[in-house]
Amino acid sequence: TEGPVRPEFLPALSVLPPGARNLMTPAGAERLRAELERLVQDERPRLLAVSDDPEAQGRLGKIDQRIFQLEQSLQTAEVVKAPEGPATTVTFGSTVVVRGPDGEETFRIVGVDETDHARGCISWLSPVARALMNAKVGQQVRFKYPCGEENLEVIALTYES
Repeated sequence: TEGPVRPEFLPALSVLPPGARNLMTPAGAERLRAELERLVQDERPRLLAVSDDPEAQGRLGKIDQRIFQLEQSLQTAEVVKAPEGPATTVTFGSTVVVRGPDGEETFRIVGVDETDHARGCISWLSPVARALMNAKVGQQVRFKYPCGEENLEVIALTYES
């Protein structure tokens, strides 16, 4: 089992631009719910038991802040299920393999609070995700970086269940 989460390493939730919807995959919503439950049921009570310790008080404040962030995110989340049937176009929740000048890359397009670049999960609001939206396998998509442009070819596409 996992040990206690050290609050100073808890990820901060992203801030949505004004008017943006808080889209979330079912798996992402479940991960946030599990984190919230763990913090409320395990971490917070453990810290309350040693609340006279100044270090525990500091961690408790961070835990309370994270609990608030998670509650806010889950209250505004719009959980979007993957489309039924075979993957035909890049949509929210898709996993897409693209080929660019530097080779192949795989991205999963997820909500802002699910973004994890190490796992290839990118926000649906990111420039590359926005460029890929609605593309089909075999299609070339022009993507503009701050320092230039390149073509990305969609070579594979799946929908997560």
